[in-house]
Amino acid sequence: MTRSRVLVVVRYGLLALVLVAVGWALARNWSEVSRELGRMSWPAVLAGLVLTTAAPVATLVGWRLLLADLGTRLPVAPAASVFFVGQLGKYVPGSVWTVLAQAEMGAKLDVPRRRMAVTGLLSILLAILVGSLLGVVALPRLLARGSSPVTLWVLVAAALLGGVLLWPRLLNALLALGLRILRREPLEHALSGRAIVLTCLWFAAAWVFAGLGVAVLVLSLAPDAGASDLVIGVVCGFALASAVGQLSVLVPAGVGVRDGVLALLLVTFMPLSAATAVVVVARFLAIVADLVVAGAGWAWGRRHHLLGSVG
Repeated sequence: MTRSRVLVVVRYGLLALVLVAVGWALARNWSEVSRELGRMSWPAVLAGLVLTTAAPVATLVGWRLLLADLGTRLPVAPAASVFFVGQLGKYVPGSVWTVLAQAEMGAKLDVPRRRMAVTGLLSILLAILVGSLLGVVALPRLLARGSSPVTLWVLVAAALLGGVLLWPRLLNALLALGLRILRREPLEHALSGRAIVLTCLWFAAAWVFAGLGVAVLVLSLAPDAGASDLVIGVVCGFALASAVGQLSVLVPAGVGVRDGVLALLLVTFMPLSAATAVVVVARFLAIVADLVVAGAGWAWGRRHHLLGSVG
């Protein structure tokens, strides 16, 4: 068996183990969780869906800015088709399916595959970086397993780290080094500081939208939750949990990993059964949101012959 097939078997096996563990945990506590699910209001669920759907839209804007800075300006409709359909690749065990799908669809729009692939990889890395920097605020609470104040040094450290890692000269140097290691040709030109800043702002907005989508679910079950719980434990906590999930490349879409970290943060101010209910609904809404935007992208792509083999 080749190395690639071994990795595929390992990834699917790990996914199966995660799903079994999650299912077992839910079954053990289903009576309590089901009661919490019954208490969750439909307006909160609908509001959560709207906010969750806004997250990939904001990510699309950042991705499109990166692609334009690298040399290709795609109109909104084809860009959305390529990005949203390609994003479904994150649900397949592995770490490259999203990038490969976007590169193949982009080729039908005369976008060089290498440029599209670099844009996809960069957007993933920058999204993880931005999510991690936002999530640092929730790290003391996670480590303390309780309500822990955010000290000034945490905010200063996050700001300094972000400034260094997002410094255009360093980021471009790291990108050039990565392409050399992969034996790929360098980019036509370096990323501009403006594109990096604007992209990261849109990615930060995406994290905030998604976190607010979870926050409305939390408020439905814990209306007395304080502002610090919602901002630090939910919004920043969701960014941290999702960044950790995205770094778990063996598990598609961070299934189980993101949910576990988020649950650990939520139980610092609400019962475990309620936290579990929020995590379950939040995961469901994220899948629905991805399917909604991908469905719209797929419909446009089918009409304009972006799907299928590249001619």
